[in-house]
Amino acid sequence: MVIRMDSLIQVLAQALDLVEIALIGATTNHGKRIAVLCSAMGRRLGLPIEELSDLVSCALLHDNALTEYILLQQGREEDNPNLGTHCAIGQSNAEILPFNKSIEGFILYHHERADGQGPFGLSEGHFPLQAELIAISDMIDAERHLESIATGSLVDLRKNIEAEIHNRFTERAGNALLDVFDENMLSSLRNDKITETTNNMIPVWTRDMNDPALVPFAEFISHIIDRKSITTGTHTEQIANRIWLMSEFYGYDMTEKIKLFLAAALHDIGKLAIPSEILEKPGKLNKDEFGVIKNHVSKTHSLLSEMEGLGLITEWASNHHEKLDGSGYPRGLKADQLDFNSRLMTCIDIYQAVSEKRPYHSGRDHGETMLILREMADAGKIDSGIVNDIDKVMAELSGRNLPRPKLN
Repeated sequence: MVIRMDSLIQVLAQALDLVEIALIGATTNHGKRIAVLCSAMGRRLGLPIEELSDLVSCALLHDNALTEYILLQQGREEDNPNLGTHCAIGQSNAEILPFNKSIEGFILYHHERADGQGPFGLSEGHFPLQAELIAISDMIDAERHLESIATGSLVDLRKNIEAEIHNRFTERAGNALLDVFDENMLSSLRNDKITETTNNMIPVWTRDMNDPALVPFAEFISHIIDRKSITTGTHTEQIANRIWLMSEFYGYDMTEKIKLFLAAALHDIGKLAIPSEILEKPGKLNKDEFGVIKNHVSKTHSLLSEMEGLGLITEWASNHHEKLDGSGYPRGLKADQLDFNSRLMTCIDIYQAVSEKRPYHSGRDHGETMLILREMADAGKIDSGIVNDIDKVMAELSGRNLPRPKLN
């Protein structure tokens, strides 16, 4: 079994767009448009397919540090955001991913300018071509809203690009964009066409599902989701680590362990669409606010369903609030509709949520946590057999965060 890494990265980019829209009013499908433009320019410049794949992936993920950067900025009174910090975090995050070749500087320097007026002061010829291509695409889309700009404005836009060569844009990036930026390209970037365009333009990048390199990729996803909220700073990471430990207890093979680990990493991706003021609210949520929170599961399912080949991973990730008696959400599934791994995901999610410190409750040790899980099992809401297994495996780890999986 293989997994489409390019499709998975598109899903993550779309989720990041949700954060950017809420934060700075960015437009939908921003990441995809940057990727399409970079793909077109990279092909025009003759990049080999592996390098093109890495470029496009970095273009999709160029704003991966957004959630973490938001947390760093909270409480600060800076009028102008530190773009250098944003770029440095994004580069550091992405470097753990299993790219084909080195991506040194691709994301780090995506806000540099040809005239040296960017956050790191590097001028034309002193930062990588890939960063040049991401930079020009990012600036043009952010400023000109390519999803809605009138076709009649294309001549003026091309003149502006040409005029900014050696100022904001490097010569090779500016000329490459002018070579590919025609009416057909502009039309292909509209929101009603961008998914088809992306599928046609982005190189296919696959990995075997038993490839251990997928583990750091899943950790990358967990990191981005967890940084959306101070309240749940390691929630996703710890659920993934606990799922891995339980997978080892059940004797799963590497493929099954990685599939479950990836599902755990993705299970709360829909929370990137939830406003921070609701996620961070210290008191009890009102009915409307709880409705917004509950919607994150439907959003998770919607995002993951767009990706081909995830199959059961989507179900396991999306079923973590379902209950055996049908009282869960969003679909109200019952016992005969929930497979073992869906039940396991629910139990681990509850274990982590109950045990970790939250604004509305203090942290709980293993014994206190198990009392709550057993009460839910006795009420027919969660699987009692899995609850017993969790007790066996987690008892000696009470109050401890689990380390990342050992892969050897």
